[in-house]
Amino acid sequence: MSNTMKAALYNEFGELDNIETGTMDKPEPGEGEVLLKVKAAGVNPVDAAVARGMLKDAIPTEFPVIPGWDVAGIVEENGFSARRFSEGDEVYAYARRPTIQKGTFAEYVSLPESYLAKRPASISMEEAGGIPLVGLTAYQSIFDAGNLQDGQTLLILGASGGVGTLAIQLAKSAGAHVIGVASESNHDYMKELGADETIDYSKGHVGEQVSEMVADGIDLIFHCSRGDSLSECMESGILSDDGKVVSITKSKPEDEWDVDYEYVFVEPNSSQLKHMSELADEGKLKIPSTKLYSLNEAAQALKDVETLHNRGKLIITP
Repeated sequence: MSNTMKAALYNEFGELDNIETGTMDKPEPGEGEVLLKVKAAGVNPVDAAVARGMLKDAIPTEFPVIPGWDVAGIVEENGFSARRFSEGDEVYAYARRPTIQKGTFAEYVSLPESYLAKRPASISMEEAGGIPLVGLTAYQSIFDAGNLQDGQTLLILGASGGVGTLAIQLAKSAGAHVIGVASESNHDYMKELGADETIDYSKGHVGEQVSEMVADGIDLIFHCSRGDSLSECMESGILSDDGKVVSITKSKPEDEWDVDYEYVFVEPNSSQLKHMSELADEGKLKIPSTKLYSLNEAAQALKDVETLHNRGKLIITP
């Protein structure tokens, strides 16, 4: 068996064209780790941001870097004391490590078994590879930080993107009333996912549109977009007295906002992945329309995801 593998990699921060396909040593699983043969690696906007050096002051980096934090694959080898999974098991994971270096845009990746969960059996490997980062981001935002409950109203700003797509479905699985904000071209899409009501941010003040819809206020605002929508919501006073704002794009609230506010940066969590796998197998969670790229097309995949105009997930298939 070969001791090398193919991987997308870069040796410095900067333009995405710096990313090339090369040959690297095949990783060996350390203590408590599992070696995965990568079948699908989701592409996310943060991957492009990392490659451009936008997170270099927040997370340590060692070059060369293999990009990618999403993975679905097959267990090929267990390291010492790694016994949760057997060779041949199909699993998925959010693969961010404390140091940015060994990502998932490769034929193999070695990860702590504590990161892994059995992948959903009812969807394709490619679809499974697009769930972990966006799914865990949505899960940790609306449930862990937002404490969303049955019967509450959730407003999602940026509801048609990757994270919003999962947030709509997770919120509906918990019995919440969901209002999704996105361009009008995505309204049917959001309703297919389960959104109860939709708002077009280009049709006027978002806060005023929400206030016409909801008499008792919003219990949770999930902010996963750019632009002015959050400010418009805050100045309209649509948040209920005990409501909360959770954001994945704005680390701090404005000084004039007197509001319960929390910023979320997603972390690996196998038990939450297990729950999402169960929801997917129950037909309550899906990743609509995936677009596939080879390792040689990794740079183009990152350019495409950076536009923020993709519906569904972009997937690297080594």
